[in-house]
Amino acid sequence: MSKPLILVSNDDGITSKGIRVLVEVMKELGEVIVVAPDSPQSGMGHAITIGNTLRLSEETIFTDVVAYKSSGTPVDCVKLAKHYVLKDKQPDLVVSGINHGSNTSISVLYSGTMSAAVEGAIEGIPSIGFSLCDYSANADFSHVKEYVAQISRQVLENGIPKGVALNVNFPPKRNEALKGIKICRQARAKWQEDFEERYDPNGRKYFWMAGNFVNFDKGEDNDEWAIANNYVSVVPCQFDMTAHHAIAQINNDWNWEDLKANL
Repeated sequence: MSKPLILVSNDDGITSKGIRVLVEVMKELGEVIVVAPDSPQSGMGHAITIGNTLRLSEETIFTDVVAYKSSGTPVDCVKLAKHYVLKDKQPDLVVSGINHGSNTSISVLYSGTMSAAVEGAIEGIPSIGFSLCDYSANADFSHVKEYVAQISRQVLENGIPKGVALNVNFPPKRNEALKGIKICRQARAKWQEDFEERYDPNGRKYFWMAGNFVNFDKGEDNDEWAIANNYVSVVPCQFDMTAHHAIAQINNDWNWEDLKANL
């Protein structure tokens, strides 16, 4: 049987340590092709390039792997791979990462790593975003490799429900071994932003966003709890953002007749 075709992308850029680790793991599972940003694109979310040029060129950074770097966002990279680089070939799996830093809880909305995976899911391809909760450029990925391989094998063999991408987060390397995998929900948490007012050398004002991550969730079934307790968190995410539970409430509670009368 032919090897599965695996598309690899990320948001930290094609030269990051995390994507090199991911490529090495994926090479053991199938035929790998890489399309990734030519520079860091963290926090881009599901942005796409519309008003600017998109550039794409081959890269020889990986051994025995066809790779391209793009001037675009992570989502641009997946789109270029699907519709231009691979043309008529459909990948069997899209993997994004391994991100340098956490993508738990609300961060999934801002994450370029996860947006690349979600774009794969939109195209009907089983997709996974991998992140390590360590922001260091020289982060230690040695404890996550086997889990990346195991989770990817499970997806290749069993699939993922349509419209779903997996958000996988790993704790940083600690003295104790990882305890295992927890299938979780997204924690109820958010970033509490603070905008620092600064001035450039020409005296012009600018702002630098800072802040702290605040976790309001006391449950033990969410991704933040899993990471804090040295488990790998796996959260199934969907791109259908309809709040289905709110439809009946709005239909029943809003006074539509008064609204019509005032039109």
